[in-house]
Amino acid sequence: MLVRLRRDGANIALPGLQVAIIATAAAIDTAWGWLGGLAALMATGLYGWLRSVQHARLILDTPTSRIASAAQGYTELRGHGRPLDGTPVLSPINGLPVLWYRLKTERRDSDGKWQDVDTVESDASFLLDDGSGMCAVDPDGAEMLVRRRDVFHRGDLRQTQWSLLANDPVYAIGEFTTLGSIAPELDVAGQVRELLAHWKARRHELLARFDLDGNGEIDVREWELARAQAKREVLKRRHEVLSAPEAHVMRRPEGRLYLISDLDPAGIARRYRLWAGVHLVVFLGSAGAAAWFHRVTAF
Repeated sequence: MLVRLRRDGANIALPGLQVAIIATAAAIDTAWGWLGGLAALMATGLYGWLRSVQHARLILDTPTSRIASAAQGYTELRGHGRPLDGTPVLSPINGLPVLWYRLKTERRDSDGKWQDVDTVESDASFLLDDGSGMCAVDPDGAEMLVRRRDVFHRGDLRQTQWSLLANDPVYAIGEFTTLGSIAPELDVAGQVRELLAHWKARRHELLARFDLDGNGEIDVREWELARAQAKREVLKRRHEVLSAPEAHVMRRPEGRLYLISDLDPAGIARRYRLWAGVHLVVFLGSAGAAAWFHRVTAF
């Protein structure tokens, strides 16, 4: 089973960056060049180790919440994927409905090697259903760990598609927000005062509605009628807000891991721990090499 990480830029880019650092140091081929290269390797290894350990701890330490009772903020959800109402997301390969896809196109060159041509992926939201409620999941900015992988060959083109389908298990950790909710400390009296002040600022409209005797003034009895009407309008508005369905949304948090996957979270945490081990080996190896090189060059 091959699992591809969509936007985990660090774990994908760091090995390539480290190879480039070694190649640059070899091209410079001076004592300072090698020490600078080893220092850069230590920095990238330490960064990768800290990042991978942090992600593994977040996944293991964040408890799974139920949508119906989840607190606002950084939350972990587990359930099954469902499509949103409306126009479905269709696979660009076979036209079948999917929840999310990533399509990578490669072309075989004259040497028989595959060269990247293009990568496209969907950005439409889909639903996560955990039995207690529904939450819209926005894949924008998420790291996507998806195991379904289909490969299609068309002449000298090779297209690889990773996808999530309806009813697939979905794990998501990110910023959980409920839209359309209302605070229980709704200040009815305060809103009545604000509405009356608004009416007073529009005197001609106030007179047209409540100046029953047409004398151009609002007397005490007419003001009480206006107050009663303002309260009715505030209570009606409050009822409409309270009776409106709440919309739950999962989206990218600020400065924290945002991950969507069809894998078990324990397996995902193990994956990050393996990455942490790789980065730690790079850090310790480059630190040891730097210490040895410094002794040998003795400057």
